[in-house]
Amino acid sequence: MPFVKKVKSDAYFSRFQVKYRRRREGKTDYYARKRLVTQAKNKYNAPKYRLVVRFTNKDIIVQIVYARLQGDFVLTSARSAELPRYGIKHGLTNWAAAYATGLLAARRALTKLSLADQYEGVAEPDGTLSITEAIEEEDAPRPFKAFLDVGLKRTSTGSRVFGALKGASDGGIYIPHNEKRFPGYDPESKELDAEVLKKYIFGGHVAEYMESLEEEDDERFKKQFSKYLADGVGSEDIEEIYTNAHAAIRENPEFKPSEKTKDWKAECLKFKAKRFTLEERRARIAEKIEKFKAGGLEEEDAGEDDD
Repeated sequence: MPFVKKVKSDAYFSRFQVKYRRRREGKTDYYARKRLVTQAKNKYNAPKYRLVVRFTNKDIIVQIVYARLQGDFVLTSARSAELPRYGIKHGLTNWAAAYATGLLAARRALTKLSLADQYEGVAEPDGTLSITEAIEEEDAPRPFKAFLDVGLKRTSTGSRVFGALKGASDGGIYIPHNEKRFPGYDPESKELDAEVLKKYIFGGHVAEYMESLEEEDDERFKKQFSKYLADGVGSEDIEEIYTNAHAAIRENPEFKPSEKTKDWKAECLKFKAKRFTLEERRARIAEKIEKFKAGGLEEEDAGEDDD
């Protein structure tokens, strides 16, 4: 087919459709969102839940969200900034922290829905693929189902997104997935090395890096892991920290508000412009008129004295 030049005439521009704002800003993949949000027609008023995983420079945010015509509604949320409460004070954006945050979000959601006792998930993760299945009892509730929403994150093998997925799945939520994107999966043999995945869950990859860096470059090790060393955390302590944190999350996943050091409402009101009443405005105007008259009389008196 020969090359045909696209003529951008008035007819072309009259039919041009501007993309959605969040698509223009590069924030939302509407192709994926449509498929994650659209629910089957025979499921009347049954929301389709999404496990939304987002990363910032200092935090991991895991939310369980469902969509309605009015917009998205958050069922429950968890952040890696909450992990110091459970004993994880360092490395709040690594793979192991993503797993712990996903576990916290799952246990918090199931506790809210009164399903925590029926679906406990995997209490002692061993690195194998485990998908939550329905309880084989009469009148037993079905497992809570959600679909992974990665946003614009690239879904490469070993990504932290799948750490949050693994944590939420081990926490008792049914999330359809397979082992192909977990660390330790070999695409040639098409098998998952459970030991590698277990190492990532308990922060073993961080411990290995700490040991190798300490042997190769002690100065850089002290600089890079200064906060670990200040709290007396070594490479041999990391697995125990994550093991205890997982148990603590299961014991009490409830959200606890952080203590506020300041009364931020009073701080904001301090800089807010005061709104005057009608009487106050009239009084101010009368005061300005009186000042103006007094100033004008003084100027006239000063002019007579000069003459």
